[in-house]
Parts: sequence; C-alpha cells; structure tokens
Amino acid sequence: MCGETMKKTKAFLLNTALLTATALLMRTVGLSFSVYLSAKIGTAGMGLYQLILSVYTLCVTLSTSGINLAATRMVAEALGGRREDQTHAIMRRCLSYSIFFGGCTAAALLFGADYVGNVWLADSRTVLSLRLLSLSMPFLSMSSAMAGYFTAVRRVFKNACVQVAEQVIRIVLTVAGLALTLHIGIDYACAAIIGGGTASELCSFLMTYILYRIDSRRYRVKGKQRDNRGLTKKMLGISIPVAFSAYARSGLVTIEHLLIPRGLKKSGISSDTALSAYGIIQGMALPVILFPSALLTSFAGLIVPELAERKEQGKTVQIERIVGRVFQLTLMFAICVSGIFFFFAEDFGMLLYDNADTVQFIQILAPLVPVMYLDTAVDGMLKGLGEQVSSMRYNIIDASVSVLLVWLLLPRFAIAGYLVTIYVTEMLNAFLSANRLIKVTKVPIKPCSCILGPVFAIFGGCMASQLISSALPLSALSLTLEILMTVLFYLAFLLLSRSLTKEDVRWIFSAFRG
Repeated sequence: MCGETMKKTKAFLLNTALLTATALLMRTVGLSFSVYLSAKIGTAGMGLYQLILSVYTLCVTLSTSGINLAATRMVAEALGGRREDQTHAIMRRCLSYSIFFGGCTAAALLFGADYVGNVWLADSRTVLSLRLLSLSMPFLSMSSAMAGYFTAVRRVFKNACVQVAEQVIRIVLTVAGLALTLHIGIDYACAAIIGGGTASELCSFLMTYILYRIDSRRYRVKGKQRDNRGLTKKMLGISIPVAFSAYARSGLVTIEHLLIPRGLKKSGISSDTALSAYGIIQGMALPVILFPSALLTSFAGLIVPELAERKEQGKTVQIERIVGRVFQLTLMFAICVSGIFFFFAEDFGMLLYDNADTVQFIQILAPLVPVMYLDTAVDGMLKGLGEQVSSMRYNIIDASVSVLLVWLLLPRFAIAGYLVTIYVTEMLNAFLSANRLIKVTKVPIKPCSCILGPVFAIFGGCMASQLISSALPLSALSLTLEILMTVLFYLAFLLLSRSLTKEDVRWIFSAFRG
C-alpha cells in the first residue's frame, strides 16, 4: 500500500512539474507577446482589448458550464472505484453537454454582438471582435471536457503538448493579422488578435480530440456493459451547481470590468486615459504579478482527482496530510514571489515595459500575491473534496462586493479606488475559502512556520542579494542572477529558522525517487 501511495505521489509530482514547465513556458511567451502587443497597439488599444476579454471570460463560463470539473471528478472516481468501463459513457455525456452549452453561447454572442458591443461595452469598435469570438465557443467547451479527462487519468502531458501548439498557432496568426490590419485602426487590430485566438482554439480542439480517441481505447470493454443509468444525473449534479454559481460570478465580474472604465471617466479623466489606466493594470501589471502562479494553477487542477479519489476510498489521514503540506508550501512559495516583486518592481517594470506606471502598480500589488496564490490552491482542494458549491458561493460574494466597491469608489477615488477594491475582495475570498477548507479537513495551521518565518526569510534574502548585486547594470541577465540569489538565500533562511524542515525536503525527494 505504501509503495502504491508513493507511486501515485511520484506521478502527481511529475505531472505537476510537467504542467508547470509548460505553463511557465506559455506564460513567458504570453508575457513577451503582451509586451509586443502593448508596443503595437498602445495602452488605449490594450484597454479596448481587455474590454473584449471581459466578455470572452463570461462566454467561456457559459460555454463550459462546469464540465471540466464534472469530467475530472467522474472519471477519477470511476478509476478509483475500479469502474474503468464507465469512462466512455461518462465522456459521451460530457461532450454532448459541451456541444449544447457551447453552441447556445456561440449563437447568443453571434447574434447579440451589436447589442453587447454598443450597449454593454459602449464601444462599436468591439463588435467585429465579438463576432469572431463566438465561433470558438463550441470547440473550447469540448476541449475543456477532454482536458478534464486527461487530468483525471493522469496523462496531462497530452494536454501540455496541445497547449504549446495552440500558443504557437495563436501567436503566428496574430502577428500576421496585425501586419495586415494595424494601419486601419485598433478595432481591426483587436479583431486580428481575437481571430488568431479563435483559429488556434479550433486547431487545439482537433488535436485534443485525436489524442482523446487514441487514449480512450484502453478503457474499451467488450461483452456485457455495466449499467450506466444515473451517470447523466451525477454529471448534472456536479456541473449545474458549478455552472449557475459560475454564471453569477462571471456576470458580476463582467459588470465590474464594464464599470471600471466608466467609473474612471466619472472621476474626471478622459476616455483614452481611462482605457490606458485600465489596460496598464489588467494587461501589463497583473500578468507580471500572476506569472509565477503557473505552478499553482497547474497544481490546483491536478489536486482535484487526487483528493477526489482519496475521498472515494475514505483515506481521511492522507487527505489531511496532503492539505497541510499544500497549505504550508503554497504560502512559502507565494511569500517568496511577493518579496521578489516588491523589491525588484522597478527592474521588472522598466525592463519589460519601460513604463513608470507599471512599476508603481507592480509594487502596490506585490503584497497581495500570497493571498491570491493561496486562494488558487485552496480553490482546487475544495473542488477535489466535493466543496465546489462552497467555493463558488465565496466567489459570488467576492464578485458582488467588487461590483459594489467599483461603483462606489471609482468615480470618487479613480485608480486608488480600484486598487482598494482588488485588495478587499481578494482578501475576503481567500479568508472565506481557507476557513472552509480548515473546517472541512480540521487541519491545524501554524502561523509561525507558514507566515512569519517566510516573511523574515524573504526580507533577508532580498536585502542580501541586493547588497551583493547593487553594482550590476540593469539587464535581463542581472535580474535573473538577483532572483536566483534571493531564492537561495530565502531557502537557507527557511532552513535555519526551521520553517522548512528536513522532513519536508525529504518528502519531496523521496516522492521523486519512489
């Protein structure tokens, strides 16, 4: 039993490492591409693009409607319960569900693009992009269901390959499209960006479907089939509560993003200045802040089948051990990232964008990193334990408070009001989610080893690395060396303060050796 557990732990860690490497690669390319776009279409163009993306986020929520989680949990539970022969029946239902919701969303956006662009976004330049956006919805939804399958069967390398190929196609098509349309206007430039994304989503679906058809053959059972009645009800029982909660939250988030430029205008600044400020925060500063969260995003997806399978098997002690370690290591990682962004904000902002406003926003948002990253990990663990409804309830509360604060604060305090909104809502969501996780698992949290020790360690690490490298000129190489030195000092201080123990290190290495 111990060998089987270690084997699963090793597979989990290797899958996490693979997905993380893929996500970091794609985020590096994506961040570089964001820098390229900001140079091509300007901060006002980035603001317009972010407005379109706010509708895209809502449409993705409507088209997927919780199917990724349903596919992941149902396939994982079937494998954990030795019911592998149900995999095909589960996925047939999930793909049918995806086609229905993805098709309805596509039709609504295609025929409602004029209304959404002119009334919701109050900018007719978005209409063409919205129409192009609608074409990707059915394919995106089915890809989401199949991605859930690959996560459940622990073969995420296939997802990783598709994601890399999709990103390459997206960039190539977008660069070609911008070369043809940039001189016409930013509305056509944004349409070129969206069109490249839509075409890449179609290619991604085709590749994922081929890989799924090949992989799923191993679960094909000949002869008498198991009674699959009840699978549709179970799928709807997982996906529909998540879907309706996601609708509410995504709708509120979309309203929030639509109110931001309008609130900034009411504060007295011009339309282009409002779009520029919005574009700098959403399209430039936040992507930098969230870049290292690729590790936690990959982990949060992979932890769902791990915890779901253990819950199905009644392994309470293993669940508590996993949750405790994840909580501790997530905070250690996030506090390290937060300190690096805070101390090296000027280097990041000037090196990437050569923009003083970006530097300011990176430094302001850096202390919020531990809260944001912890919320990502906790959200994944709650879903794995069947607490997805609680998780979505907290997300709805978070989004409701955010809309209210944006409406109240932005017309009076402009950008400062928006930053206060981000802080309040992120902290509220993280507190509610973490409190629920602790209540469900009864895992004790140690503030000294999880928070105080890492805070002092990263402060010492940043100060030490800055003293050593203060004479180096600003460059990508010097910044990389400073970050590496900071991380090494940070780990050394964690070990000295016993916030990170030899047992933690041994657990990680033994899992890979297992």
